Amino acid sequence: MGINDPVVTAQTPTDDFRIEQRWLLYTDEEHAIWRDLYRRQIRILNDRVVPEFHHGLQALNLNEGGIPDLERINERLLDLTGWQVISVPHLIPDDIFFEHLANRRFPAGRFIRNRRQMDYLQEPDIFHDVFGHVPLLTQPVFADYMEAYGIGGLRALRHDCLTNLARLYWYTVEFGLMNTKEGLKTYGAGIVSSRTESVFCLEDSSPNRLHFDLERVMQTDYCIDDFQQVYFVIDSFQELFDATQVDFKPIYEHMSESDKVYGLTDILESDKVYTKGTQSYAKSGGRLAHAS
Repeated sequence: MGINDPVVTAQTPTDDFRIEQRWLLYTDEEHAIWRDLYRRQIRILNDRVVPEFHHGLQALNLNEGGIPDLERINERLLDLTGWQVISVPHLIPDDIFFEHLANRRFPAGRFIRNRRQMDYLQEPDIFHDVFGHVPLLTQPVFADYMEAYGIGGLRALRHDCLTNLARLYWYTVEFGLMNTKEGLKTYGAGIVSSRTESVFCLEDSSPNRLHFDLERVMQTDYCIDDFQQVYFVIDSFQELFDATQVDFKPIYEHMSESDKVYGLTDILESDKVYTKGTQSYAKSGGRLAHAS
């Protein structure tokens, strides 16, 4: 019996969608998949990812040994930043997701992908969630940003601006880049858990790379099932945190009035441009048309 066995997946979640991880039920093959994914990503990321990510891996003792036991991770994470990781059965409702973040709980999928999905899967698994997201939760400023995002999400539900806030999450937590003394680095979980986008986001000539601006990001569309055509760059996690320590109500009201959405390839006069992309990848049909 593995973690994806119907008897296990039939477990009834609590009202806030928490379930037990049941770490002992992972099979040798499921642990082997984690090890293979981990080794591959560590080789690829190397100096492409911000140093804080590697520090987080070390602080939590996340390694190639197999799927982590969340109880052990939480012992270290609670001491460092007051966060914990909880298991959920699948993608959860927005209000529940925000409630967890606002209380320093990160929801992670319990299942792990199979070998046919090593390069891409639609619903985030434990490798994406734990390897991709959790290391940066050891960093106090980023941990504070994630809590603030959860609190902001609960407010956004009242203002009918959930789409705008989803864009902020997408272009920072999932697909954000940082400008460092050594050049652009990645920190977004959607990138660091991806073999191919880890390289594409930094080295391909196709995408635009623009400096982060809160309202600009919240009004920019995104692509959910392919490489991004634009990435937004921060100078530090402090910049990201400071940008969200404002009253969002006037911002929501302004965006509701204008109803403006920027396209994936738009570059505005006000944008600070790191790279004006060729968009050659998108013009060629993208990853889904040329799957490896």
